[in-house]
Formats: sequence, C-alpha cells, structure tokens
Amino acid sequence: MQLEKEIHSRFRNEKHKAGVNIIYTGNWFSSIVAGILKKHGITMQQYNILRIIKGASPKPVSIKYIRERMLEKMSDVSRVVDKINDKKWIVRKERLSDRRNVDITITITGIAQLNEIKENIEAVDKVLETLNKEEIEQLNFLLDKLRG
Repeated sequence: MQLEKEIHSRFRNEKHKAGVNIIYTGNWFSSIVAGILKKHGITMQQYNILRIIKGASPKPVSIKYIRERMLEKMSDVSRVVDKINDKKWIVRKERLSDRRNVDITITITGIAQLNEIKENIEAVDKVLETLNKEEIEQLNFLLDKLRG
C-alpha cells in the first residue's frame, strides 16, 4: 500500500516522503519484532542486550561494551541489564579492581531463552519475502549508503 494512503498525508517532495517512509517502515517492522518478543516476556532492548552478551561469551562484558553495540542507543542500559539480571538470564559481578565496573555474563537460562526466541524470531524473515534476493541486497546497500 502506498504511504500516502496509509498515513493519509501528502509530501513536499520525494525526499520528504523517503524520510517519513523510513521512519514509518522502521516503526512498522519494530512492532512486528516487539510482538514476537512480548510472547516471551522480553523487550527489544532486553533481547538486543542478551544477544550482545551471548555474542561475547564466554568473555564477560561491561555496560560500556553493551552500550557501544546497541541497535537503539540508550542511556539507561544499566537499568535494562538489572531487569535481565532479575530474570536470572545474566550474572553481574563487580570488579574487585574497580567497583564502579561490572562484568556481565550470560547464564544457561539466558541461552535457553534466546534459543526459544530464535525459533519464533525467524518468522520475521517472512516479512521480507516480498523482496527477491537482489532487492534485499539493494535495500541493504541503500540503507548502508544513507547512514554512511
């Protein structure tokens, strides 16, 4: 469906439309992912952080390490990490050399949670099945170029 019809709006020009389209499509895609994650009792930020920690495993990571790799940059990473810790998906250990820093590692329960989510999150790929391989590559190229 054309964007103009979806949001009942007109645009100054194609650049204006492209900017709104990127925001609208990003929000649309995020809501699909958030809906899948909600069924597992996890937010997109928690999922992103858990994947970052698992990716570094078995090496522990810091809050700074997580913050640098987040898809959605946010200042309250510590608060989200605390919520994940409350669910027993990670372990936080204060560093003896610097009590302001913590080492964070994923638990077996956290890995199991990610594995359970993985089975459902792959359904997101179906959203992109309206595009062929070349169109997906072109989309990735254009988005990378836009940010570059």
